[in-house]
Amino acid sequence: MSELPGIVVVGVSGRMGQMLVREVRASEKMRLVGAVERAGHDWIGQDLGVAMGGPEMGVTVSDDPVETFAKAQAVLDFTAPAATLEFAELAAQARAVHVIGTTGFTEDELEKLKPAARHAVIVRAGNMSLGVNLLTQVTKQVSAALDLDWDIEIIEAHHNRKVDAPSGTALMLGEAAAEGRGQVLSEVTDSGRDGMTGARKRGDIGFAAIRGGDIVGEHEVLFATAGERISIRHVASDRALFARGALTAALWGQDKEPGEYDMLDVLGLKR
Repeated sequence: MSELPGIVVVGVSGRMGQMLVREVRASEKMRLVGAVERAGHDWIGQDLGVAMGGPEMGVTVSDDPVETFAKAQAVLDFTAPAATLEFAELAAQARAVHVIGTTGFTEDELEKLKPAARHAVIVRAGNMSLGVNLLTQVTKQVSAALDLDWDIEIIEAHHNRKVDAPSGTALMLGEAAAEGRGQVLSEVTDSGRDGMTGARKRGDIGFAAIRGGDIVGEHEVLFATAGERISIRHVASDRALFARGALTAALWGQDKEPGEYDMLDVLGLKR
């Protein structure tokens, strides 16, 4: 059992944190060796299983990532950008694979991940699902095949507790669409329309965000021109698929050279 990669889950009390714990515990290819929460959290010092409302797991929730990461071969992180930047440095020091599902990064924050990637493997993706990553590839191909007379709109829907918009997945799709056209997404983004906005600018890539209830994640890329439309869509109905993708990334990264990777690398879809 000790030969299996040791996994640490950070932000363990959150919805995704608990899902990751359950998936790691169910896996025969890895073992849970640590759980981290922010200082002062009610779960600190408790057995993780008891904190989650079940039987003991033999893993104590800690607020010390340095000590916890020292036992890990991989860190699973679906937290917040500021926390992820701190965890990236510490995971790199421990030479642990850092799987990042955190979204909402600014360009400056993404730049701050690069030093850690010189020392350890980072796998970061706005979405860990196979279906979404296939959708990303298809979006790029369709975008490359169409001219600027085709408007591109990306519509996404998530639960009412999601704090960032557009979603990381929507931005990933936008990047794919822009790359297919040879554009820079930041220069053609059109989002947050309200009031008298004027006509849509030719060549822009639009974003719309829906928040409500317990929607897990829905993403649609709409290509529209005079007289016709193309729509490609992905619907996630089970949050566990994101956790399973993160576990796949953690195992994939075990024998890789330090660097920044994404799920297209993990799934062998990179071109």
